[in-house]
Amino acid sequence: MANKDYSFRQILEIQTCTNCQICAHACPAVTAAGDGELSAVYRIDGIRKILRSRSRLRRLFRAKELSEDRWNHYSSTVFRCTLCGNCQEVCPVGISLKDLWLALRQDLVDTGVHPKKLKRVRENLASEHNVFGEDNEERIEWVEDMQDPPDDEFLKDKAEVVYFTGCVAAYFPVAQKIPIDLAEIMTSCEVDFTLLGEQEWCCGFPLLGAGMPEELNAFIDHNLEAIRQKGAKEVVFACPSCYQMWCEYYPKTFKISHATQYLLRLVGQKRVPLKELPMTVTYHDPCDLGRGARVFDEPREVIRSIPGIRLVELPRNRENCQCCGGGGNLEMVDAKLAAEIARGKVEEALTTGAEAIVTSCQQCVRTMLTYVRRNKISLEVMDIVQLVRRALNQG
Repeated sequence: MANKDYSFRQILEIQTCTNCQICAHACPAVTAAGDGELSAVYRIDGIRKILRSRSRLRRLFRAKELSEDRWNHYSSTVFRCTLCGNCQEVCPVGISLKDLWLALRQDLVDTGVHPKKLKRVRENLASEHNVFGEDNEERIEWVEDMQDPPDDEFLKDKAEVVYFTGCVAAYFPVAQKIPIDLAEIMTSCEVDFTLLGEQEWCCGFPLLGAGMPEELNAFIDHNLEAIRQKGAKEVVFACPSCYQMWCEYYPKTFKISHATQYLLRLVGQKRVPLKELPMTVTYHDPCDLGRGARVFDEPREVIRSIPGIRLVELPRNRENCQCCGGGGNLEMVDAKLAAEIARGKVEEALTTGAEAIVTSCQQCVRTMLTYVRRNKISLEVMDIVQLVRRALNQG
């Protein structure tokens, strides 16, 4: 029994669903899999049945206990979701669906019906404090791959700014170019910044996505204290999930900025010398940065600040932008579905005629670039940090 995982408001919201099915048409997983059981409307109907089966009035509802097979089938649909939030964006009655999905995942974990692969998330974070279970002392090994790495490896006792790298950018070779380029930009702009090194722990979002939020406070407390020790006033994130996590779950102790917001500020202060870069690019709004944190304008302003750049919009952009397939721990549960969602995203980008698809998320870069490389597609995939680094005029 895990009804405690839902707030009173959520229990009320469940009853307001009108079964309009608009969410199903907006869902990238439904589109990619051709399976309506992955939709929000199906998921809500399942929650209703679960709650009724647990109710003391279940005889009145003529509700039966769910069989093990039905539990497992329903669970498999719940976790085949990227948590992109598009269903919430289009919901005509305004149900807070993303929070509902997190509560539902917690319910299924507490009930004991969830993908067993997700146990690795908890185990890895408990043992090594990063989602991949890698040695956390290696969190800044990417610094060694820079052209001219500093002797202190950006580990200072005190600094005004902390660059919080995030797990994916720290450990995935494809994504490590992003922290390398951001560190080079910040160095060129004479920003007083530091990394946390092994003292940086996962932001905690994977625990929420896996339905296992119990250990979250330990990660929040540790990261806050690590930054206090640096005497920093601001924390910068290139990872939208880390940024949104700090926006929504961390206390407002420090000024926090996504890299696009921070770069725009540096550009506005004329601290970023930019050379002409004749390219046509399109921009993909990451789900957590766009729909999640409502950061739409800053990335576009940064792109347009580069001389020679021509920005063309995707057919679906801003709050309607379609997910890349890399969120919600989906790749751990159904890698094929994640790849199918990425395929749809890449094909949409190709319709714009752009030479490159630019985003502001290391996970989006990794997901789309993997699909492009495997299928030998002529489309460059990069983070906005990489684009700015390419345009950086260092004389």
